[in-house]
Amino acid sequence: MTAMIKTGTSARPARGWPFAGGLAAWVWLTCLLLTAGCAGYHLGPSNGTVAGSRSIQINPFINQTIEARLGDAVTSAVRKKVQQDGTFKLNTANGGDVIVTGVITSLNRSELSFQPSDILTVRDYYLTLEVRVRAVDRASGKVLLDRPVTGRTTMRVGSDLASGERQALPLLADDLARNVTGLLVDGQW
Repeated sequence: MTAMIKTGTSARPARGWPFAGGLAAWVWLTCLLLTAGCAGYHLGPSNGTVAGSRSIQINPFINQTIEARLGDAVTSAVRKKVQQDGTFKLNTANGGDVIVTGVITSLNRSELSFQPSDILTVRDYYLTLEVRVRAVDRASGKVLLDRPVTGRTTMRVGSDLASGERQALPLLADDLARNVTGLLVDGQW
């Protein structure tokens, strides 16, 4: 139902909103301000290289801890994260532009929280995995990365400690792989 305004001898429909002409300007201004925040954003690698222009070879990580199959879990997680990132083309044969090796130096478990009724019984552990990662350019032999990298996660102790660790190790390897991939991808070589 529209209201009619009587002006002189003729009637015309009343405008619903007094600033209707300004509404379009406000919508355009709002859209402009919202998209201006994305002006510097771009897809692809953040270090300026073209995605997939270099290949990377990730050799199996050497496990110096007493935890069985930890090297396989870490190697698999790092390869998966590198593939997901897309900056490097994963080359598992002997032909990568960058060769990554790693040595798992320590796996530590420390108490995080205790059972409320028994302060001697641990409820949660904090797991820390440390790996020495080395990346070398195949052509020049230049060391691109050589430093320790740490992965962390928490673990709730269920019925037994061994099953809790078995469930937490993939999460720990995934966190470490995310940190290693970040260093490889964002490295300013």
